[in-house]
Amino acid sequence: MRISYDNDANPALIRAKKVAVIGFGSQGHAHALNLRDSGIEVRVGLREGSRSRAKAEAAGLTVGGVAETAAWADVIVVLAPDTDQPEIYRTAIAPGLSAGKTLLFAHGFNIRFGGIVPPGDVDVVMVAPKSPGHRVRELFVEGGGTPALLAVHQDRSGQARDLALSYAHAIGVTRAGVIDTTFAEETETDLFGEQAVLCGGVSALVKAGFDTLVEAGYQPEVAYFECLHELKLIVDLMYRGGLNYMRYSVSDTAEHGDYTAGERIVTPATREAMRAILDDIRSGRYAAGWMAEHAAGRPTFNARRLAEQAHPIERVGASLRAMMPFLDPVTVLPQEQNAPVGA
Repeated sequence: MRISYDNDANPALIRAKKVAVIGFGSQGHAHALNLRDSGIEVRVGLREGSRSRAKAEAAGLTVGGVAETAAWADVIVVLAPDTDQPEIYRTAIAPGLSAGKTLLFAHGFNIRFGGIVPPGDVDVVMVAPKSPGHRVRELFVEGGGTPALLAVHQDRSGQARDLALSYAHAIGVTRAGVIDTTFAEETETDLFGEQAVLCGGVSALVKAGFDTLVEAGYQPEVAYFECLHELKLIVDLMYRGGLNYMRYSVSDTAEHGDYTAGERIVTPATREAMRAILDDIRSGRYAAGWMAEHAAGRPTFNARRLAEQAHPIERVGASLRAMMPFLDPVTVLPQEQNAPVGA
């Protein structure tokens, strides 16, 4: 493993460049603001009618159209949603992408699966913070940083990695450490983690536990606390000290249940399903299916989103969270979740 910190970066490299951040969503706003605060000449490129324009301008950033901003820049940071990037690149970035420029991504999806195929006379790099954008910004302001991954897909200049590391320094992630990887490794592990564990796996497990208790006659409110609310407490322990610290911190009875019941939930069949998910990702089948769904207007995705928002655990949870203002509870309205705001 190669890991780099502040002292390994040359901040002057990115300070000598004009940087265009395309998109102002979760990652886009964090990158643009952190770059500005690090003294980088940065502009934000947004499509006509973007809902993000007012937010970027209110933050004091210079905002323009995607094409004009990309043509102006030496480094073009593509942070629009994965599904939108190919069209944005084809129509607004590629026409002004001259030799010697740098394309920078925060996720390798479209390079890995061919949605974007850059010309051979530009550098193509990635700096991928391992955190949502709001934490990238919050930690930067606090003087800290989140870990990140760095990759070089194309090194035309011979300085692609050095420039990417300089960029990483400017957004604050070298404070925590930047690990070298590849576009393929970042993309495939990121998608697998989201699907099998962090989002798909956890969501399905929480709902299944909740449903099992409610169907057995237990109060939905009690089921919510046991299967969802307390999950944060356990994850926070893992975050600080791994599984061992979590087991050290809970009761012996809880630890015993971990050892005896966990393998009954994650069975050999579960592991086989995980391998199948990974195979779908690595082969490109998942990416092709998701892009086809997007091109068709997302009918299955949107229907599933509405159905999930109506699950009983959401209704029960909203009522309980409203009684706990210390949580700073939020409510997501139908069709609002993850609405494209990045360009």
